[in-house]
Amino acid sequence: WKRSAPPASMDIFNAPAREVCTVRRERTNTPLQALVTLNDPQMVEAAKALAQKTIKDAKPTNAGRVDFLARRLISRPLRAEEQTIVQQSLADLSMYYTAHSEDARKLLGVGEMAIDTSMAAPELAAWTMLVNELLNLDEVLNK
Repeated sequence: WKRSAPPASMDIFNAPAREVCTVRRERTNTPLQALVTLNDPQMVEAAKALAQKTIKDAKPTNAGRVDFLARRLISRPLRAEEQTIVQQSLADLSMYYTAHSEDARKLLGVGEMAIDTSMAAPELAAWTMLVNELLNLDEVLNK
């Protein structure tokens, strides 16, 4: 099969045309790419899946879960100043989704993946958005 134009997200990430082989892809970083990684339903769904795995498999503390994520996404523990920023972001997200449970349900409804109903929606939504933020780090995208 062949399309006359590549999917928009592939074009934004400078995917080469499929008419010829490309050995090495061009490396770019643009604001449009950040919009795709933050808002694309596939990225949100990937964040939701990793958030569920983090809540299930990591230590039951926020610090343990953040460390679990950092080691999977950037292959190292977070530095103290990074840890402070991530913990504050998680606290803000948790407060927001606790106060706006309808927004949490809308976020968790993105994509086709079934969510684990044993998890509280506000908690899963907060972790989903935290993972989404971390997935957008330059260090994650350009390892």
